[in-house]
Amino acid sequence: MHFIPARRRILKAALLPSAASVVPLRFVRDAAAEPVSAPGQFAYFTPVEFNWVDAAVARLIPNDDLGPGAREAGVATFIDRQLSGPYGRAETWYMQGPWKEGTKEQGYQLKMTPAQLYRTAIADVDAWCSSNGKRPFAEQDAASQDTLLHGLEKGDIKLARAPAKDFFQMLLQNTVEGFLADPMYGGNRDFAGWKLIGFPGPRYNYVAEIDQYGKRYAMPTVGLLGRDGTRVKES
Repeated sequence: MHFIPARRRILKAALLPSAASVVPLRFVRDAAAEPVSAPGQFAYFTPVEFNWVDAAVARLIPNDDLGPGAREAGVATFIDRQLSGPYGRAETWYMQGPWKEGTKEQGYQLKMTPAQLYRTAIADVDAWCSSNGKRPFAEQDAASQDTLLHGLEKGDIKLARAPAKDFFQMLLQNTVEGFLADPMYGGNRDFAGWKLIGFPGPRYNYVAEIDQYGKRYAMPTVGLLGRDGTRVKES
């Protein structure tokens, strides 16, 4: 059982122009220092945390007959790099009190930065698993992981220090961001996300193709750093 049976559903939701579904792509260049070909060199996560996130994103956007999923696309690496930079530290966010429960329209309302929220919630989830006689999340089978993720999404699982629903929403949003970001940021490896939605990449222009209505775009997919999506080493 896939947590999200149709990957196109989540990706379509990410692209709809509405306040409830638009996913702001908050990518930062200082989190893209390492080439995509070198995952495993964690910028923020511990190995346990990385494996947890890697297992979770694999359930949020699983591989299927349409192509690779979030794990194959390196989304956990993308999230790791983002949390190590300004986004993870909430450098551009208002992070002062008073601390009260807000509405969806008011945006993020927690004391914890995104990086702190991930670290705290991951530990809380595994502690919840242990107290309920279950193996750590990353060691569970797919069906059990789906059940747990649904519990976080609905708020049915109460974590000790982190709000489960807020954490799930951030994890889901970051997963979609990593699947659709330019590969220079660590995710969308081999352009897996772009190929799925038919985006050929940020070429410098499409003037010759503007009036080619209904025709398939034949040029290969490219990223900001070229056709392989990795940072070019200086000679």
